[in-house]
Amino acid sequence: MLHTWRPIGLAALLAGTLAQPLHANESGYLQPPEPLLGVMRAPLNPVPALDPTGTRALLLQQSQYPPIERVAEPYLKLAGVRVEPRTRHRHDRSNGYGIRVCLDGMTVLELESGRETPVRLPEGACPGTPRWSPDGTRFAFDNTTGDGVELWVGEAATGVARRIEGVRLNPILDSTLQWLGDTPRLLVKTVPAGQGPAPQRAPVPPGPEIKEAIAGKGESSTYEARDTLSSPEDEALFDYYATAQLATVDVAGGTVTPVGRPGVIGNVDAAPDGRHVLVETLRRPYSYVTTWTRFARDVEVLDLADGRVRTIASLPVADRVPVRGVPTGPRSHHWRANQPATLVWVEALDGGDWRNEAPHRDRVLTLAAPFTGKPREVLRLKQRFAGLQWFAEGGRALVTEMDANRNWMTTTLVDVDRPRQPHRVLVDISMEERYAHPGRPVMRRLPNGRAVLLEENGHLYLAGDGGTPAGDRPFLDRYELATGRTTRLFRSAPDAYETFEGFLGGDTTRLLTWHQSPADPPNLYLRTLGAPLPAAAEGEAVVATEATALTRFPDPTPLARGVKKRLVTYRRKDGVELSFTLYTPPGYQEGTRVPAILYAYPRDYADPSRAGQVSGLYVQARSAR
Repeated sequence: MLHTWRPIGLAALLAGTLAQPLHANESGYLQPPEPLLGVMRAPLNPVPALDPTGTRALLLQQSQYPPIERVAEPYLKLAGVRVEPRTRHRHDRSNGYGIRVCLDGMTVLELESGRETPVRLPEGACPGTPRWSPDGTRFAFDNTTGDGVELWVGEAATGVARRIEGVRLNPILDSTLQWLGDTPRLLVKTVPAGQGPAPQRAPVPPGPEIKEAIAGKGESSTYEARDTLSSPEDEALFDYYATAQLATVDVAGGTVTPVGRPGVIGNVDAAPDGRHVLVETLRRPYSYVTTWTRFARDVEVLDLADGRVRTIASLPVADRVPVRGVPTGPRSHHWRANQPATLVWVEALDGGDWRNEAPHRDRVLTLAAPFTGKPREVLRLKQRFAGLQWFAEGGRALVTEMDANRNWMTTTLVDVDRPRQPHRVLVDISMEERYAHPGRPVMRRLPNGRAVLLEENGHLYLAGDGGTPAGDRPFLDRYELATGRTTRLFRSAPDAYETFEGFLGGDTTRLLTWHQSPADPPNLYLRTLGAPLPAAAEGEAVVATEATALTRFPDPTPLARGVKKRLVTYRRKDGVELSFTLYTPPGYQEGTRVPAILYAYPRDYADPSRAGQVSGLYVQARSAR
């Protein structure tokens, strides 16, 4: 919702300009007429990225559209990623959708004083999204140039950013850079030194392009079958561009130290202790059916102190996974957030298929450094594992399970260090439910950089979208663990859209919010909790707040304020209540017929009563039949 301004204006403005001719510029591209072209070209306002301490924010100036030169950059389709040979960067976003874009700039905002310090970047820089250090004093980001991807580090106090010499990043399979625990060091994936030129495709294909249809039992989802490998030439190119060398970087002195051996390295995750690293290395034979995320791999732990490698699992290719199912064997390896180096993973007990009957579908296991003992089973789950959130200390955690048969979600309070302690269900709700959704727990960062649940005097904090029949009204609640009672601290006003972003300096009486309305562009606000309200209506905040604007971004597209938005509800022939959003252009007269653009996307629901629940923001909504 942070960027609803541009799409709202474009859809309605375009509907009002369809009858006007398009104009060709000197390059031959057809362009829309004004005022649509001006709205499209208007720069986006910055968005905030809070640091882990809640004292600073990076204001990121996002680019709306990549230049045509970047869109036209030649790329290779290799195992689910699109690789630009010239820059050795991904042509697509890391989630596989859309063209990669650069930030147009960044500014450090001191939240207490309001002081802004621009981050100085070279002309023509193409920075990616920065990552804050755990202490909030630095941030690191990649910068794409004409022949590679550089590593840059910025100082929060001064805004000075500098390139780390001797580092050429390899972002092809993600996990490109991360901070090592609470140390001033980075772990990065780099292009191996002396790799040589890339393999060249033969002018005449040495063999046929292969599209596999594997015989035998089992099914394979087509969702993962995008840009798969199709020939030995593809395999050689994938090996070349995906091969990476891990290295540590001392950001103060700029010292770069290679660690481990080069390989086709997928997921990389440094432990909270900053010493052990979880490394997933892909291995042949590669599949022509699925993408790299399901290739065979070795799951290992690399010790940065002595170079030792411990193999945790050797996993086969997972190209025969049931639809909405999971691979058999160990999966979802990650670190326990509140211990130095304890690995956690999950194993299916039902063959990975939700259609199979089983008393328990998953089990959770752990193994601590030095990773030589036997894994310990800490949980058995009736449904599929969907997440684990730790408290700052001890074995308490919130574990979430998903029932694919019912589209249902259950969150339970457990203590893995005290297995006889009874478990307590905190949330048990349909994943399609919007109106009664309790919200998501607010997290905080430990000094080691890991996110844990924010607990204060036996309370958690829950932030949610606040779905209602009139549209979303985001909220922040305080949740008492002992009783399950909630206290609503904040709720977006009905004539605005305001989301909770974090707490200023960790002070839970000072809320940072992102506020926007039909008349006001998005800006960062500070809301200070005040006295209890004597007579709050049901669902409203029971505490008064005083709001102060921390940023004052101007309206980038004033013309779009004339666009009107309304909610239209209707009943389908089978009795299901549905709704859609209608935008009308500036100056629209009720009853006038104008061209329209219709966008719809089908979704499946387990319960028809929830299919018609409204999502999104509607101010002064009007319903119609």
